[in-house]
Amino acid sequence: MPRHPISWLVLTSQVVSLLFSPFYLPVIAFAALFMFSYLNMLPLVTKLVLLLIVYFFTVALPHLFIFLYRKFNGWTRHQLGRRERRYVPYAVSIVSYAALFQLLLSLHMPRFTLGIIAGALAIQIICALLNSRIKVSTHAAASGGVVGAIMAFAMIFAFDPTGWLCLTVLLSGMVCTARFILRQHTLRELGWGVAVGLVCGLGSILFI
Repeated sequence: MPRHPISWLVLTSQVVSLLFSPFYLPVIAFAALFMFSYLNMLPLVTKLVLLLIVYFFTVALPHLFIFLYRKFNGWTRHQLGRRERRYVPYAVSIVSYAALFQLLLSLHMPRFTLGIIAGALAIQIICALLNSRIKVSTHAAASGGVVGAIMAFAMIFAFDPTGWLCLTVLLSGMVCTARFILRQHTLRELGWGVAVGLVCGLGSILFI
């Protein structure tokens, strides 16, 4: 028997939320820089090691601690999403991102690469601070951060960002729509998320 259209809509939204998880964006950003900036001249092994380091601190480590925290409390992913239960996941992500920033700083990485991690860290900190008043969407913040980062990189590397901006704005809208369909956030929470991400993504890369 064919699935109801609403079932497909929810399933698609779940896939979009998973694929565009905010945890993966720093890894994707570094991979893009290794392909499209002068960092593509680095040896392949060096690029792979750096990507693994970024993956470990921004994906593997936070996911592990958040998974253990959720299992310890016997919560589902949806239950963990409640505003008052998000402080520990925020704290774990903030510590992981701060450790990665310090490590990359010690490796003398270019400032614009540090800006990516600084932007992601700023998003986590601001969302955590706002969490006492409103449940800001980190998915929306991350998608807004990508838009801001594209604008910043266009200024740094002097290229026309029109095509990339159209793509990232479209993806941001798709992510926000998915989170709204899944009833994870209201329009207000999504709007705040995009605004926070846009400012952090743009400012961090330009001014770090």
